[in-house]
Amino acid sequence: MHNLFKAKKIYVPHWKNTVNSQTEEIPIRTHIHLMLSQNIGTPCEPVVSVGDMVYVGQIVAKSSALVSVPIHASTSGVVESVDTQKIVIKSDGKQTIDPSIKPPVVRCKEDFIEVVKQSGLVGLGGAGFPTYAKLNVKDRGRTDTLIVNAAECEPFVTSDTREIIENAVDVLDGICVLQKCLAVTSVMIGIEVHNKEAISILRSMISKNSVYENIQVIALPAKYPQGAEKILIESCTQRVVPLGKLPGDIGVIVLNVSSVGFLGRYFKTGMPLITRRLTVDGDAIKTPKNVCAPIGTLVKDLVEFCDGYQLPPAKILLGGPMMGTPLASDEVPITKRSNAVTIFSQKQAAQHKEIACIRCARCADACPVSIMPVLIDQNVRLKNMQGLRTLSVNACIDCGLCSFVCPSNRTLIQNVRVGKELLYELREGGHA
Repeated sequence: MHNLFKAKKIYVPHWKNTVNSQTEEIPIRTHIHLMLSQNIGTPCEPVVSVGDMVYVGQIVAKSSALVSVPIHASTSGVVESVDTQKIVIKSDGKQTIDPSIKPPVVRCKEDFIEVVKQSGLVGLGGAGFPTYAKLNVKDRGRTDTLIVNAAECEPFVTSDTREIIENAVDVLDGICVLQKCLAVTSVMIGIEVHNKEAISILRSMISKNSVYENIQVIALPAKYPQGAEKILIESCTQRVVPLGKLPGDIGVIVLNVSSVGFLGRYFKTGMPLITRRLTVDGDAIKTPKNVCAPIGTLVKDLVEFCDGYQLPPAKILLGGPMMGTPLASDEVPITKRSNAVTIFSQKQAAQHKEIACIRCARCADACPVSIMPVLIDQNVRLKNMQGLRTLSVNACIDCGLCSFVCPSNRTLIQNVRVGKELLYELREGGHA
């Protein structure tokens, strides 16, 4: 595979309505709902019981599985309910911090990996892969480049940009921690060129402090899906991640800028991941905002904080309009993976009727990883597993461009995702 970003010039509107909106902290609600599945990999199991008193930053769920990180209480209060899906904490409103919280001590790489694991950090760009697992590269000497992903190409979402504008020192300090522990020789912050204020802040701070002098800010073309990991790597380094391989195989680690900013704060304070900055936007929202909310806050509480609905909600997404996950209602809590809530009225959410494929090949032309969404779609509908095996379904980066450009309104990205699930189930069942 070569030139991942070969897609035609397709204009995906930015609609960055909240880019100049200072992050506002939402007051703690009466109840926090902590889902037990908040990362790619194994869900956690509760380590608290109904009636237990818990404190801010205390571990309330964990797993011994290889790919999992603990979940911490984002409020102090009493555990009201525990089931197989979530833990509900009734807040006491005091936000009493767990007395065990203190800055971590790192003496070696093994300490560093364990400390990051105990922080509960997952990829805050939305992927949700446990960060400690990504950082635990076996061939440390081969990894020479750290890329900080600040591209934030998804429409509406501005939470990463606000992370830089409001907490640039944390981002740069987080990079310094990673440089020391990973021994990388090259660090690049990839950010779209239209984010002029964020770029200016970073470059000014880097130029004024010799500690940051080896950090390079790369101004990238503003086009979707610039923030996709493999595309960002090629844009910044001209290296190509082969199909079926990972960034580490070509000596690169990519971390989201909010993840790096969190690490900068965590190594100073020891406070684990208990809050999320996220963008609340969409034409149904009365006052779009960037909000800092405790993990486990219900979407309806975020909406209330943004002055409620100005139009009846027809579509609620955790995330942005291209890659977000649809929700059945606003009674769902945010998780570590939530970087935005986007809510549309019927006017913006209206779906056009699906018609037969006209074989225009726009989906194939648009695809940044050169797969054939139309053929995957056909094989999923026909349940042709043999056909799916040959179509590189797992190369899909879930960007949604195929559906975005389809004149027949085919559910292409949805069926590509179904194709991935079908192949995964075959492998798990030993039939692949």
